[in-house]
Amino acid sequence: MPRRLDEPVRCSFCGRKASEVRKLIEGPNGAYICDECVDICNEIIDEELGTDESPFKTHDVSDTLDVNLQTPRQLKAFLDEYVIGQEEAKKVLSVAVYNHYKRILNGKDSDVELQKSNVLMLGPTGSGKTLLAQTLARI
Repeated sequence: MPRRLDEPVRCSFCGRKASEVRKLIEGPNGAYICDECVDICNEIIDEELGTDESPFKTHDVSDTLDVNLQTPRQLKAFLDEYVIGQEEAKKVLSVAVYNHYKRILNGKDSDVELQKSNVLMLGPTGSGKTLLAQTLARI
């Protein structure tokens, strides 16, 4: 049921006004939920699933991943088997992929901090950009 313009916005769950809570989130069809009801919902979900963790917390993936981390030299050798030429691109991508997995696997416990990096592949049609990406995806 649409609300009248002179009515204050309220949480659809607990009925509190927007002025009584820190945050009020609007959902579909004019439904609202306040930050306190969201916290209660998270607690209920945690209890029912038997976890103490919020689904929004980051997890250390190094325990869950079983990855055989290859060196940049090994990655480049793999690319050499499928891609002819593009030596500089293969080197840059090999190091970037290695650093990506190294950063993920070491997590926050490591003393060494590897920076995130992005690689932008530019070139004319048929120069091997897609082939490089597809070949790396096979590893």
